Amino acid sequence: MEIKRKLTIIILIEIFLLKLPYFSCPTFCQPTENSIQDLEGNELQTHTKYHIFSGTGGGLSLSARDRRYPCPHNVMQETNNSSVGLSVEIFPADRKQAIKLSADVNLAFLAATVCVQSTVWRLGSVDPFTGRRYVRSNGELGGPGAENWFKIERNVGSGEGYYKIVYCPRVVDICEDVGVFTEKGRRWLGLGGDTLLIAFKKVDPAYHELTTYIRN
Repeated sequence: MEIKRKLTIIILIEIFLLKLPYFSCPTFCQPTENSIQDLEGNELQTHTKYHIFSGTGGGLSLSARDRRYPCPHNVMQETNNSSVGLSVEIFPADRKQAIKLSADVNLAFLAATVCVQSTVWRLGSVDPFTGRRYVRSNGELGGPGAENWFKIERNVGSGEGYYKIVYCPRVVDICEDVGVFTEKGRRWLGLGGDTLLIAFKKVDPAYHELTTYIRN
């Protein structure tokens, strides 16, 4: 009788452990105060595809800002509100699974371009004509250069779920928000500019996007 009782207890424990992943996540694995959450309330994870949305305009993508010097492409915001843009993956410097506020991160579009270059974001040098520093592609994933690294911060006062991208590397004495510059009807990301409030939406596994995105 005692043996049967012990076997019953063991079986019940095994059933509980099998079902545990399907239960709601307990307090210790819920998003923490310094977590970044997507639109469904889940913590942002590395090796996961996201679309970055803004309160105004469409998603983010790549395009040639100056046709005379098309490569590397610049990061831009689609003007069509219904456009989701290109999907992005985020890679934290600490290589942890969860992406946290204020962590140094690389951002990379999942796309191929006619430039045949990296689609990792990097901050470009000062443009000689506009005096602005634009966000471009051809960055180095995990690279030592400060221009490859950004941070995601909560945008205070903008409402729950909205964030901003900040260029604030630890090795450089500069800390400025990444905003948007509107030039000839097109919207380019760079240091300063109009405020860019963003939110993250996990890409549906059934969603298929073009691997090559060309825009002149």
